[in-house]
Amino acid sequence: MSSAAEQEAVAAERATGDGRPAAVVNGARSAPPVPTVAVRPGRPTALGARFRVGPDGVAGTNFALWAGGAEGVELCLFDERGGESRARLTELTHGIWHGFVPGVLPGRRYGYRVHGRWDPWTGARWNPAKLLLDPYARAVDGDFRLPPEVYGHVRDWPEQHVADTVRDDRDSAPYVPKGVVVHDGGPDDEWTYDRRPKTPWADSVIYELHVKGFTRRHPGVPEELRGTYAGLAHPAAIEHLVRLGVTAVELLPVHQFAHEDHLLRRGLRNHWGYNSIGYFAPHAGYAASGTRGQQVGEFKRMVRALHAAGVEVILDVVYNHTAEAGELGPTLSLKGVDNRGYYRLQPDARRYADYTGCGNTLHVVQPHVLRLITDSLRYWVTEMGVDGFRFDLAAALARSMHDVDMLSPFLAVIAQDPVLRRVKLIAEPWDVGSGGYQVGAFPPLWTEWNDRYRDTVRDFWRHALPDVREMGYRLSGSSDLYAWGGRRPYASVNFVTAHDGFTLRDLVSYGRKHNEANGEGNRDGTDDNRSWNCGAEGETEDEDVRALRRRQLRNLLTTLLLSTGVPMLVAGDEMGRTQRGNNNAYCQDNEIGWVDWALVDDPDWRPLLELTSRLIALRHRHPVLRRRAFFSGRAHSADGLRDLAWFTPRGTEMTEDDWYAPAATLGMYLSGRDIPGRDEDGAPVLDDSFLAVLHAGHEPVEFELPGPPWARRYEVVVDTAREEQDRAPAVEHRGGKRITVPGRTVLLLRVRA
Repeated sequence: MSSAAEQEAVAAERATGDGRPAAVVNGARSAPPVPTVAVRPGRPTALGARFRVGPDGVAGTNFALWAGGAEGVELCLFDERGGESRARLTELTHGIWHGFVPGVLPGRRYGYRVHGRWDPWTGARWNPAKLLLDPYARAVDGDFRLPPEVYGHVRDWPEQHVADTVRDDRDSAPYVPKGVVVHDGGPDDEWTYDRRPKTPWADSVIYELHVKGFTRRHPGVPEELRGTYAGLAHPAAIEHLVRLGVTAVELLPVHQFAHEDHLLRRGLRNHWGYNSIGYFAPHAGYAASGTRGQQVGEFKRMVRALHAAGVEVILDVVYNHTAEAGELGPTLSLKGVDNRGYYRLQPDARRYADYTGCGNTLHVVQPHVLRLITDSLRYWVTEMGVDGFRFDLAAALARSMHDVDMLSPFLAVIAQDPVLRRVKLIAEPWDVGSGGYQVGAFPPLWTEWNDRYRDTVRDFWRHALPDVREMGYRLSGSSDLYAWGGRRPYASVNFVTAHDGFTLRDLVSYGRKHNEANGEGNRDGTDDNRSWNCGAEGETEDEDVRALRRRQLRNLLTTLLLSTGVPMLVAGDEMGRTQRGNNNAYCQDNEIGWVDWALVDDPDWRPLLELTSRLIALRHRHPVLRRRAFFSGRAHSADGLRDLAWFTPRGTEMTEDDWYAPAATLGMYLSGRDIPGRDEDGAPVLDDSFLAVLHAGHEPVEFELPGPPWARRYEVVVDTAREEQDRAPAVEHRGGKRITVPGRTVLLLRVRA
């Protein structure tokens, strides 16, 4: 508080009134009058700031903001020196405040001040002292700082139990970024010659990467472009994607985001970006060309460059919560526009319902919130050129009143939208609320991150599964989860690692997390890593341990790329990237969180990169490895061969008892004769047949290769016991022969015609 007298006045009002602290002016000083600008009525649509030339030839910008419960809205315009002028929007249409301001051109910065009641007990948190970012701003200039002035409440109120109820009347404008008016119709908006790859789901291989982290240390990218959209569009970066053979990049969040207060106080920053505050604006920190709207064109050019290389662009989007946190969080945008209208509140409306673990949850059931999300999604598809979305904590979006509902308004709107139902949609099918784990439950339009696949494969290769039943399901497309309602095997996005958790190399190098650099006492991040350090914790000079780790990486990558479903790789895993045991590197905007491109030429790791590329190419060549329908297990061919068969090391087909027996070895036969569908000429799809032998035990095992009718001869295609796959001599075996499979090895054998 600014004085003891003010504290006493507020305390007296609390004692004589209804028990609620009054709004106070905390450190407010008299200021000169703010200049005003002329405003015309304008239009209520489209929302946001839209530059146009009116019928009378006057150029300007139409501003429209939904603030249904507000009592007034002021548009704030900023000049090059930061000077502010205001225009009160007097037109109100269906909850939308709007006006046209002549002379406001692209590149002009702006924000809003929204007037209304301050009554946190009923969820009303309007505070016109706080400059608010337009929820529809398509570009943002400046970074978020979090001094006390950007909070709607007085942060240093002495009584903590009412800390968020005392209004702070200090101006936040000097401390928050501004929206930027963006010009439509420039050369970057011409998509006529853009060729979207449109890769079918079954043929997709996804590569999850961070825009900054992928190129920040890339020696082939010019220094001034590293860590930017332009850097990702550079031929040196794209060449790696093409060399690998991936069909899509899944970009960690690129919506404008803010850094959390607890990170800034520790001298850290949010690196991953799961703290969105602007759903239409490409994050300004990733722009090399400028932040007065130039970031929009730079992003579009990146998309075009990736498309030209045959690579789709999928965005990881965070519509479940925003950067405004809970009742003690800052007032940056939606909280000040209409807190009750945008966020889910508890019965005690002062508190937020939190299904995300981040302090708040967007109230997607509200029509204007649903409109905000779907308008944003359509914008990124139609105007920014992206090809799909991965929805963070998607179960939170599928909640109706409280429970997750697969008939929720959000899922229903997506299903009928003529734009959104045609793009790739990936759900992270859980949130942190009760009943939030929904793997396998999303409707047929959706694919899902399959964490059951992740856990099973990790457990198999550390020899921690009680039997091989679960492994059989995961290898063959997870029919136990997805074979319903017309869903296909590609509903399962298979992954062993993701941005959240250990890298692949760390998975075989650390038995426990090492998150000390995060400054949280190593308490953050999961303890359920299902990892095995191969006998030494962390980096070691023991060559036997190092060789075993490289073999385990080959096993994990080979398993992933041979499994039915859509494989997802994490940038750098193909060349042994490490985060030094950090399994929660969300705040490591440094060498821990960036890809180390020196590994490409490291003799220890180059063979892993070559194997990954070779396996992806093998997958692209053979439709039997990327089926569009689930296996039936029934015989279709005249010789009695089934599309899928399972074998024990004895060379016999597995019985029910075999599935339940402790085992570390599994043989999977994939027939290329009975692949559903037709080729481009309408003929049946025919392919080679394969036998994959996966052995997770430490000791070698004798495995009898199935003889006729399964195969007369086999050719070894992949042997993970070898460091160098391409230099291995050609090896063939006859059907019925007993071969020795080394410990911890995958063998892929092709049936010779």
